[in-house]
Amino acid sequence: MTKIASPITAGHDAPDFSTTVQDGTTRQLSDYTGSKLALYFYPRDMTPGCTAQACNLTEHYAKLKSHGIEILGVSPDPASKHLKFIDKYALPFDLACDEDLSLHEAFGVWGLKKFMGKEYEGTHRTTFLIDESGCIQAVITKPKTKDHAAEIIDGFAQN
Repeated sequence: MTKIASPITAGHDAPDFSTTVQDGTTRQLSDYTGSKLALYFYPRDMTPGCTAQACNLTEHYAKLKSHGIEILGVSPDPASKHLKFIDKYALPFDLACDEDLSLHEAFGVWGLKKFMGKEYEGTHRTTFLIDESGCIQAVITKPKTKDHAAEIIDGFAQN
């Protein structure tokens, strides 16, 4: 079994990445140069916690944008599932299709989890707040799914 790598901490440069999003186009870290980026990792589309988190970000999307914050969600789901999730909940931001787990591994958020006495490998829900120059300002581990937008805004404001 794979152990979770230690997530990258604040003060380090974010790993450079290139990933495919729901519509088949590519996003790279450099696409967000000059903007703040909340890169949030979540386990699966259409699950209660992940839906609450995405809907909270959607509800407060205009406020996040007014603070200069871009959002990119990441899960191991394929594009087809992301498209259904985006359509059903009118999500205004991109979702990366990290089926090979390369982004998860680069950011250290894939590993052993326990739920109801069972162990399995999966995504550790984590958000990285990346500044305009690609440096990680803060890491939110175990974000509050129903209040995540406020956590993101506060996280950038404190740094």
